[in-house]
Amino acid sequence: MNASPMIGEDGVARCPWVGIDPEYRRYHDEEWGTPLHGDRALFEKMSLEGFQAGLSWITILRKRPAFRAAFEGFDPMIVAAYGDADVERLMGDAGIVRNRAKIEAAIGNARLVTEMAEGELDALMWSFAPDAPGPRRASMGEIPAVTPESEAMSKALRKRGFRFVGPTTMYALMQSAGMVDDHLAGCWRAA
Repeated sequence: MNASPMIGEDGVARCPWVGIDPEYRRYHDEEWGTPLHGDRALFEKMSLEGFQAGLSWITILRKRPAFRAAFEGFDPMIVAAYGDADVERLMGDAGIVRNRAKIEAAIGNARLVTEMAEGELDALMWSFAPDAPGPRRASMGEIPAVTPESEAMSKALRKRGFRFVGPTTMYALMQSAGMVDDHLAGCWRAA
């Protein structure tokens, strides 16, 4: 996709992946690329990005309220205590993505977060953010799926035992959590 920013019916230029979906528009305008901090918030983002693997992000975005309810606000302390009964409860929840491997990974990842010091996940993940912003890209075709930083983040997380944290997934997290700014030149959100 080599699309440049598109002008919406509201007259505002946005990244073309937004299209006409109102939820995508809200997400783009209010969240995507905005710096996100905090272990709980980043654990939620990591979990949702993991559930997204192989699916469209809009699917996850539409299911996010159900995910938040099912995973009790993605509080790592609560999720880390989940057992077999919780896995079965989640497997039966039609409001979320019912993939046993992804559910078990989210629970296992929560356990790893609880073994870390407060703020350690935040510091670890943000340590891979580039020191300086890269060039502002003009089209979607110029945006990479993986970067050396996302590969390094993935490797560091996997070394600690985290799952569903591949380099492509981590680059998507870096974009959405504002560690990198991939709003296209001409998009109103471009810095």
